[in-house]
Amino acid sequence: MNEQATPRVFMSYSHDDDAHKAWVLQLATRLVANGVDVLLDQWDLRLGSDLPQFMETGLTDAGRVLVVCSAAYIEKANHGKGGVGYEKMVLTGQLMRNISSDRIIPVIRNNRQAEVLPTFLLTRLYTDFRDDGLFEVRYAELLREIHSQPVTPRPPLGPNPFTKVVPQIEPRLSFAPERYVSPALLGTVTFDYSNNNGRFALGAGDMLFETAWSGGGSTSIHAYTDPPSIRSVAIATGATRITNINDASTFDTSSRVRSPHLGEIIVWQNTAGYWLATRVERLQSRSHGSQADEITFSYAIAPAKSTNFTVID
Repeated sequence: MNEQATPRVFMSYSHDDDAHKAWVLQLATRLVANGVDVLLDQWDLRLGSDLPQFMETGLTDAGRVLVVCSAAYIEKANHGKGGVGYEKMVLTGQLMRNISSDRIIPVIRNNRQAEVLPTFLLTRLYTDFRDDGLFEVRYAELLREIHSQPVTPRPPLGPNPFTKVVPQIEPRLSFAPERYVSPALLGTVTFDYSNNNGRFALGAGDMLFETAWSGGGSTSIHAYTDPPSIRSVAIATGATRITNINDASTFDTSSRVRSPHLGEIIVWQNTAGYWLATRVERLQSRSHGSQADEITFSYAIAPAKSTNFTVID
């Protein structure tokens, strides 16, 4: 699919009840607002429309198909009932022609069964929307997939550090800046802030945060807005855990530098509008007798430019 073109998506689902139809409509509406051309019977069909033709044309023309796998959908698909059975027949034929295709994305909703996929999709990876508290996280993952913008993009392939012949018994490992990068959306980092100009990069793409640190003593450290990807920093006053933060935008971001102590949390906003929280877990300082200037911090990047960290796993 051309990444510059508007992605077109067909919504395949069963009309379980009004609440389920409303949830599908809400998801489709959000996708349209975020640049996805959604084919949905609730707004694309009129009285007297040819339903089989709509389904066949939509399933054929769309670049991706979202299959909302509720318990009722699975029952109808596995037994070939109604419109779901017809759509399953069309999709199965397409899968037979190209078994490696990833155009079908199963979306799990309204489903408490042990088997969450219909038989014809059992080998497919799915996204799970059953927990309303994780809706924003799952929505961000789905939207990035549709727009071909993975949450964790593959890093560029670097050179083999062992190919150059050097007069040493053991090969020398690189101490270049790529050592100071963690592309994951959450985790724990330990690094010597006297190296790499005190910089450690977290996340990737629009979710990149080039954090900057310098020593403040054995119980505190300084965090800066100096790197080009950072818009602001603030201390999350009153929060003892990252998951205590329900709105990162409420903290004071008026200063270029903040100095958290052990156990305190810094919230960062990058220039793309995403939010990061870092909790200082451990500090060492050479000026206070340690062998290295070292910080250990846990961190999490909130998805979808959310300011709420309470739903972070």
